[in-house]
Amino acid sequence: MESRFILLICLCFLVQFSYGKESVSARFDPTRVTQISWSPRAFLHRGFLTDKECDHLVNLAKDKLEKSMVADNDSGKSIESEVRTSSGMFLKKSQDEIVANIEAKIAAWTFLPIENGEAMQILHYEHGQKYEPHFDFFHDKANQELGGHRVATVLMYLSNVEKGGETVFPNSDVKQPKGDDWSECAKDGYAVKPQKGDALLFFSLHPDATTDSSSLHGSCPVIEGEKWSATKWIHVRSFDAPLSNSDNGDCVDENPNCASWALKGECEKNPLYMVGSEDAAGYCRKSCKVCSS
Repeated sequence: MESRFILLICLCFLVQFSYGKESVSARFDPTRVTQISWSPRAFLHRGFLTDKECDHLVNLAKDKLEKSMVADNDSGKSIESEVRTSSGMFLKKSQDEIVANIEAKIAAWTFLPIENGEAMQILHYEHGQKYEPHFDFFHDKANQELGGHRVATVLMYLSNVEKGGETVFPNSDVKQPKGDDWSECAKDGYAVKPQKGDALLFFSLHPDATTDSSSLHGSCPVIEGEKWSATKWIHVRSFDAPLSNSDNGDCVDENPNCASWALKGECEKNPLYMVGSEDAAGYCRKSCKVCSS
């Protein structure tokens, strides 16, 4: 048998063995995965999500959307910027059974632990909205304190887009023929058209953990229709905030930027890091005024 076929069979058995006990939905079909680039390392999974899963994520988010923010390169704070004009919101990890199953499928596909992932972000792009080319790894130190760099991104398309809205990698060396059905933005590099249910996995770090400049990517402006997507960022270490307080048991801030972040509304915009969850405390509980005493 061909080596590629043998590899696919091995992957099927490994995924079933590792995740079959958690949920049938955690299994994925490696025959649906196409390697589209080695620089950056990028893979496209056709039909990763069902229509039901896509619609469920959209319904969870559509009444809770806020203007999308970006991380400041120097301070790491979330700020508004014209480079990103979409709206979005964060789900909670394992918010419900469907979300938990999707997170398990992502872990099965990437072979990266669930705890290394951030909460899923749902994004909505209307006519003309975009996210200009950017990196998912961090330039500041503050955002690397919890989990380190983002090593991988899984971008799931929750809707079809009539025209525009492609994901583009401007620094990719891959040659790709494009016709009139592609937007001008998508013609500058390798691009992926959003198709409901598909998922794009790409790595922001090289195998030696150095940052990969070819992972520069953006979301082209929507020309016709609208675009819904879900993003799962995965770190090199666990992203689950540990339960850490001062030695005498007091509730404290674990980051010197907590007070300024809280004033900018980060307690509500980024609650997993700032406040924490039922399983783990956040890093800015004092500034978010959630201490029990």
